[in-house]
Amino acid sequence: MDNVVVLRVPHGPRPVVNVPLSCGEAYQNQPVFWKKNGVEMNPSLVGNHVTVSVEEMKGGNFTCHFSPDGDALNHTVILIQLQPDKSVILEKKSPTEGYIHCSAPNYKGSFHCTWTRTEFRTNAAVLLVKAQRYMENIPCELNADGSGVHCQDANCPYNEERHRISLAVYIYSSSLLEAYTKSFYLREIVRPAKLPNLQLSDGRVFSWDYPDSWEKPCTFFGLQFEVKAVHSGHSCHSDSLIMSNTTDQTRYEVNVKTRRYVFCVRAQDKHTSGPWSHWSQCIVNKNSVSC
Repeated sequence: MDNVVVLRVPHGPRPVVNVPLSCGEAYQNQPVFWKKNGVEMNPSLVGNHVTVSVEEMKGGNFTCHFSPDGDALNHTVILIQLQPDKSVILEKKSPTEGYIHCSAPNYKGSFHCTWTRTEFRTNAAVLLVKAQRYMENIPCELNADGSGVHCQDANCPYNEERHRISLAVYIYSSSLLEAYTKSFYLREIVRPAKLPNLQLSDGRVFSWDYPDSWEKPCTFFGLQFEVKAVHSGHSCHSDSLIMSNTTDQTRYEVNVKTRRYVFCVRAQDKHTSGPWSHWSQCIVNKNSVSC
């Protein structure tokens, strides 16, 4: 990136690194002053071409000015990247998922990736996000709060994916820069939306619809459903099961003796066995039903 210098340094004792800076050819032979993070350097640094010494993690934003109180003419940000990365800026979501969580509602190519800053790095900022599939860039837009990114791949839903999507996120805190990467097929992250229109009829037959955001035709992009009944007062995440089953139909007849229970249903792509949707539920309490 323009105006950014990254110093890759090993863990342990770090040598002093001399970094050449230039205010720009337009200021050749001009008596420009240099500041670091808005403060005039001590001893003073003057000239269009200068060299700064960077010790330990002491990078920063170096700006050049016509006078100590003048506006910045140009700038160079010096960041430090430890080799290998120590990963202190973002929280690890899980051992299998890593630091970045990605999901997509269907196969149209739109996907969303998120991350969480650690407690002591809440002000960390994203320097660069880069997404590619087989050497072709995928356009992305950073969330307003810098905690995620929306991307749109030019993917045909009917094509079989031959190449993985590669995502790289460069994020920095103070002068520390860290790089986080993730690689996936779209089919691995497609999570159907919550199932709509769940209802009970004839006292024991539950029915629901495919999500509006899911691909059509449903015969080609088929879903399978996990259905279960748990004891009254328990959530759908509970292991307090009365019954459990799977089906590829959008209806299910429950045959249980109790008249107080919670019926739960969720969906996944039956061809890829990808992520499950969030649970939809109906609370059955004798003659009353709340879905």
